[in-house]
Amino acid sequence: MASGLPPLVEPAAELTKDEVARYSRHLIIPDVGVDGQKRLKNAKVLVVGAGGLGSPALLYLAAAGVGTLGVIDFDVVDESNLQRQVIHGVSDVGKPKAVSAKESITEINPFVDVILHQEQLTSDNALDIFRPYDLILDGTDNFATRYLVNDAAVLLGKPYVWGSIFRFEGQVSVFWEDAPNGQGLNYRDLYPEPPPPGMVPSCAEGGVLGVLCASIGSVMVTEAIKLITGIGEPLLGRLMVYDALEMSYRTIKIRKDPESKPVEGLIDYEAFCGVVSDDAQQAAANSTITPRELKEKFDRGDNFALIDVREPHEYEIVKIEGSTLIPKDEILSGAALASLPQDKPIVLHCKSGARSAEALAALHKAGFKDAVHVGGGVLGWARDVDTSLPTY
Repeated sequence: MASGLPPLVEPAAELTKDEVARYSRHLIIPDVGVDGQKRLKNAKVLVVGAGGLGSPALLYLAAAGVGTLGVIDFDVVDESNLQRQVIHGVSDVGKPKAVSAKESITEINPFVDVILHQEQLTSDNALDIFRPYDLILDGTDNFATRYLVNDAAVLLGKPYVWGSIFRFEGQVSVFWEDAPNGQGLNYRDLYPEPPPPGMVPSCAEGGVLGVLCASIGSVMVTEAIKLITGIGEPLLGRLMVYDALEMSYRTIKIRKDPESKPVEGLIDYEAFCGVVSDDAQQAAANSTITPRELKEKFDRGDNFALIDVREPHEYEIVKIEGSTLIPKDEILSGAALASLPQDKPIVLHCKSGARSAEALAALHKAGFKDAVHVGGGVLGWARDVDTSLPTY
């Protein structure tokens, strides 16, 4: 069935005998056929991130016969990744994710050419990295990178498939500002502005059901195949929302934001998204201690109150001995201020330092001027002080 969009990629000259055998189940689908498989073979697709969504996306793009796969990721495989990042295995822990992903792709389909970009995507390199590819798949979990991917794709006139996951819910859409049907949209039409810092927790803070990655990643690959071959109706102009607990799919119409300003260049996306608020940055500027400095305070027998501002379920997983749990929101709302000690200094910490910086700003405004927070949080403590503690 033809879509409202022409095929994104021209077909390759031919399929080899081995490729015909490998892709036979595609070839006997009339809508795909030999022509569609040749288009897949000729396609160049970049996947941003070899993590939760990138893992199933890369595996199925490779299995489908996409001829060239780019992988951009500068992280290394951690044990906590294995619950959902199925392209990696136990033997890959400590290995660069891009390298691990390439090895898995090659094992699935040796006919795929894999190009690695083992670097962080930035405003300086995004256009050069994106330029050779026909299509981008973005499964990153932070707003700064999402806006960067969007703006680079807009400037280059390229389509991209976007996916997002959190706990039990996932979302997918297709963005293409220069779509040939004249109905182009971009991510800023859905989210004109990023949420306030700390308002939306990341998967690392809020968690994600591992299998959700497979559900959303497979939808992303389906959209990629449709765009490449020109079949079906892509999710351009529609947002698909999946609720795993209800086992429901629904689509929401996306319309062009009449107040959206054209993308004219790449910017500082960390500043645009405000990873932490200005107040938090100012509060933390001269009131941050390291995990090792926290240990020194314990070793000296200093009289202070160590407050953990994470959520109760995180506190159950791992905690620093001697800490008291008071979730960040109770501090920001003022509900917990009366319970804080007035006779000794307060030291705040969270998982990595972002939430404790926000809580620190609130305490400084409330008059607790000598309060400090631990940069690096529990993760830094487990890395630099007590390596026996688990990370999550």
